[in-house]
Amino acid sequence: MGAEGVPVEAAGRELVITHPDKAFFAERGETKLDLVRFYQAVEGPLLAAMGGRPVLLQRFPNGAGGSSFFQKRVPENRPDWLETTVVSTPNGTTSDALVAADLAHVLWAVNIGCLGFHVWPTRAADPAHADELRIDLDPTPGVTFPMVQEAASEVRSLLDEVGLAGLPKTTGNRGIHVYVRLRPRWTSYEVRAAAVAVARELERRRPDLLTAAWWKEERGTRVFVDFNQNAPHKTVFGAWSVRARPGAQVSTPFRWDELDSVDPDALTVATVPARLERQGDPWAQARAESLEPLLALHERDRAAGLPDAPWPPVYPKMPGEPPRVAPSRARKAADD
Repeated sequence: MGAEGVPVEAAGRELVITHPDKAFFAERGETKLDLVRFYQAVEGPLLAAMGGRPVLLQRFPNGAGGSSFFQKRVPENRPDWLETTVVSTPNGTTSDALVAADLAHVLWAVNIGCLGFHVWPTRAADPAHADELRIDLDPTPGVTFPMVQEAASEVRSLLDEVGLAGLPKTTGNRGIHVYVRLRPRWTSYEVRAAAVAVARELERRRPDLLTAAWWKEERGTRVFVDFNQNAPHKTVFGAWSVRARPGAQVSTPFRWDELDSVDPDALTVATVPARLERQGDPWAQARAESLEPLLALHERDRAAGLPDAPWPPVYPKMPGEPPRVAPSRARKAADD
């Protein structure tokens, strides 16, 4: 292919993909150029899912099997046309993050070793409002994928009851994400409050299967509904993004009628483009909805005297939050 690289066209721009034959997935043989071709094949639904949003880059200079590092700040030596936006960390530190403005921005990131994208729930043009609720079904040790599928079915039932449409996708690994698209009216704090209420309601309904317990020692062998993935400044691995796994699995949207049959390990850079061409984008008809039905669950819990759920340790102490001490340590301190 030549040391000078391979030119590709995207969004009216020509980019040169350097080291195009570099193996990104050594066990399978896919190269950097193969990854570029994948993102070209899924351009439409990819940009429908994350277009206009800030993204956190996880770079793998030596491919999926090598070491990686997260990069929120876009490098100084970037093209003049590259769109960025200012994002913050919980402690207030700001940085210029890449905006997934179009496919050229995506391929620029791939060229510097980014495999998949961790995506903000806000758009660069409106950072004050989160327009997605992300329900993260996280398998604890011992949880099987059929259990995660069953948990996703419970999520669907709850959302159906309150009149909201859930958008499921594989995570590219062992979990499932269910998104709810929102009208841009609510802050990330309000969206997180709704996510806490969802997690608690799911646990009430199926305490044998689902848990809202933040502390790992309390979760048991259950699916954890990770409400804190909706905390301000949190990102979630994006739809149509490729995981750094030997199998090159893709975080793939699917239809609810596929829930029982979906096989996340079979959804790879090699199989997803043909699936998309055959079936179309399962999220194509998604509509922006109201958060109010889920905020009503939150208000019900508050009226019943429930405190806020714990926040991650990197966040400042929040009003109404219980002590950030694992229950076993709290008991030990009380005994002492």
